[in-house]
Amino acid sequence: MLAPVLAQVCRYESIIDGTLGLHDIALMNDALAVRADNEAEARRRAKREENG
Repeated sequence: MLAPVLAQVCRYESIIDGTLGLHDIALMNDALAVRADNEAEARRRAKREENG
C-alpha cells in the first residue's frame, strides 16, 4: 500500500486524508509493477546482448 509513497508518486498524507482512494492506490501499484517488470526485462535483454 505504501509503494507509491516510497516511489514518490504520491504523498503519504494523500492516502491518510482520503484524497486518494483505494482505486487510486491500486492503479499506482499496478503501474509501478509494470515499470519494474519492464526494467527487469530491459536488463535481461541488455545482458543477453552483452554476452552475445
